[in-house]
Amino acid sequence: MYRHVLLAYDGSTEGARALREGALLARSCGSKVTLLCIVPDSPGTRMAEGIFAGALGSQLDEYQALLERAIGVLKQMGFEPDSRLLMGEPSPVIAAVAREIKADLIVVGHHNEGMLARWWSGSTETFLCDHCHCSLLIGNAKMSDEQFQAALSQAVPA
Repeated sequence: MYRHVLLAYDGSTEGARALREGALLARSCGSKVTLLCIVPDSPGTRMAEGIFAGALGSQLDEYQALLERAIGVLKQMGFEPDSRLLMGEPSPVIAAVAREIKADLIVVGHHNEGMLARWWSGSTETFLCDHCHCSLLIGNAKMSDEQFQAALSQAVPA
């Protein structure tokens, strides 16, 4: 069903849930997996770099470490994921990478935001629904490590 799954991961609890859920689905479908981690590019990031030289480099190092941990999780599940660490506004970067790799499915986590935050910047999910031509899974399933391991043992590649 899904030949190529794009997992967008940001290191948050919600991102970890989506990573697990997306990986389980990809495993059961026998899908190729691309793991994407995006360093948010914002005016605040650029200002911090102007004030504290090396702030951006430090942030890139943190995101690289997040990406490496997620790659480790996926490798333990039997995947050999392609991985990318990019910088930019998350929604358009996710959409661009999905088009480039011809993803059949994008998996993202859901972050609860207040009405003002959604009004100010819009939601990632809404942007992706409007700008991608593939399926979108908003992974939000809460499962314990034991539940995950049980689901993993049942998710046999198709």
